[in-house]
Amino acid sequence: MARNKNALRQHLIADVDLENMKEVPTDGDFLALEKWITDIEDGSDETVDAYADYAGDGTEKDEVTMFKEAYDVTGTYDPKDPAQALVASKKRLLGDGRKVWHRIISADGTASVTGLATLSGIVAGSGNAAEFEAFGCRIAFDEIAKEDTP
Repeated sequence: MARNKNALRQHLIADVDLENMKEVPTDGDFLALEKWITDIEDGSDETVDAYADYAGDGTEKDEVTMFKEAYDVTGTYDPKDPAQALVASKKRLLGDGRKVWHRIISADGTASVTGLATLSGIVAGSGNAAEFEAFGCRIAFDEIAKEDTP
């Protein structure tokens, strides 16, 4: 059984062309969330409905009716890092201004998903006076992300 370090999984973002929001940017337009990023937690949410029907013995079954994939990113703020600068540039924007493309490449490099996402909870400089500035955001896919080839 192979085990992989989380640091091998890649989270990349790219800006959205608001005139053509369905067009996925080229690979070279994606920026890696990596430098000074210390934690990327899966903050996904799902809704599960329990039901029982006469096709079984009355035991409840679970049905997932909603899935919202999201990731909470935290680290130290570096305004010169291109990915962090892109996130920071969207802090005071609303609506479609908060959109990015998000791509995740698995730690073993065999799987990838890409989709339109929304940034929220943007932190680009915060914290105790004696500490380095904090960085963070939540990246939530707008729809179930499409699997593609890395």
